[in-house]
Amino acid sequence: MNTLFEKKLDALGLKLNEKQYAQFDRYYEMLVEWNKVMNLTGITEYDEVNEKHFVDSLSIVKIVDLNQVKKVIDIGTGAGFPGLPLKIAFPELEVVLLDSLNKRIQFLNAVIKELGLDGISTIHGRAEDFAKKAEYRESFDLCVSRAVANLASLSEYCLPYVKVGGKFISYKSGEIDEEVKESEKAVFILGGTISGVIKFTLPDTDIKRSFVVADKKKQTAKKYPRKAGMPTKEPLK
Repeated sequence: MNTLFEKKLDALGLKLNEKQYAQFDRYYEMLVEWNKVMNLTGITEYDEVNEKHFVDSLSIVKIVDLNQVKKVIDIGTGAGFPGLPLKIAFPELEVVLLDSLNKRIQFLNAVIKELGLDGISTIHGRAEDFAKKAEYRESFDLCVSRAVANLASLSEYCLPYVKVGGKFISYKSGEIDEEVKESEKAVFILGGTISGVIKFTLPDTDIKRSFVVADKKKQTAKKYPRKAGMPTKEPLK
């Protein structure tokens, strides 16, 4: 067991069992293995992956009690962050991972199978398309995204998945005050309101992170999200 990883999780108030630590280790091994043939991450050193991917993904526990959450969707999950670490640490969660690149989905399916995880599925496709489908639209307690996208665009991809009373939480880094301010109108149009921007530093590092929390107050109008590519090309203002 990696005591450094354990210490950092301890700082978040998280206690995992041996099986969960073994799952994280196997996930790391597969990430590095598959990364040789496809671009999953620029970070491959063991402690760095634990810190910048796993601990970072799990740091959401600072603001949400995941024991009170049932269904989570991770939009633009990439190599599985933050959705897969959340599933490993909170096995009771029902998790859906969405990504537009099929190679990444194949990797995620291989990890899910290898780790023996239940109650987690993947979607290959664009967020705009699946948000229109009845089984996904407004059916999640929590939508998370670590995708690198402007917050106004990201909100249009994510808020349609969140049920009224649920939350969309965006993982951000760098200076975001201006971006948050510029996205407030878009969030409002989509039926949400920004209820908080929580800035923090990852345990025992100088890595600064922020969570932007949007609460879903009313249903999203049927016309959103707009057709493929529009939320990025022309963010709501």
